Amino acid sequence: MTDVVIAAESPRQDAVVALVAALDRYLLDLYPADTCHLLDIESLEAPDVRFFVARKDGVPVGCAALRVDSAGYGEVKRMYVDAAARGHRIGDRLLARLEEQARAEGLTALLLESGIHQHEALALYRKAGFTDRGPYACYADNGVSVFMEKRLLETVR
Repeated sequence: MTDVVIAAESPRQDAVVALVAALDRYLLDLYPADTCHLLDIESLEAPDVRFFVARKDGVPVGCAALRVDSAGYGEVKRMYVDAAARGHRIGDRLLARLEEQARAEGLTALLLESGIHQHEALALYRKAGFTDRGPYACYADNGVSVFMEKRLLETVR
């Protein structure tokens, strides 16, 4: 496979907007709209969000975002790899890049909300060291969400 490059980029590029729209369609086909916590393109440009794009041969094939919470953790958002590019460990690499960024920013943990029907994503997160946890921040236990966490740094007491 041609090398994949992952870099911080603007989410406002047409091909990246199309990736985010594909993720929206995928999630809304699996879950009720009121259980989908989708950051729009404008939110992905917020000062507390780091947005990354995976490119293969210059073409965007995946994306992921890290939302830095003022409580000292990072939240994994908008993880997606185009169906045609799956099976090449791009998701692994995007997740590793988010973790690298979180560690560089001194965050204590990575948290995420996924869904019960996203078996491949849940397997990816577990393989990367994430464990199940309860709801956090504004999330509620809605019967379809799966909440996970990976500790990065222990806080000093």
